[in-house]
Amino acid sequence: MTAGPLGVAPWVLEILACPQDTAPLRADEAAGELVCTRCGLAYPVRDGIPVLLLDEARRP
Repeated sequence: MTAGPLGVAPWVLEILACPQDTAPLRADEAAGELVCTRCGLAYPVRDGIPVLLLDEARRP
């Protein structure tokens, strides 16, 4: 299995969506986050594992 941005497999990034509004997420490698393309919430990625919890999200 090949790791992609932030250590997350590319096929996983393709199926992940924002839990707030179900929009796609984009990788922000500099910040180590997945960012919602619609609402802008930023979710941390820890050790290659996306943490898609609203309580853990950073507001834009």
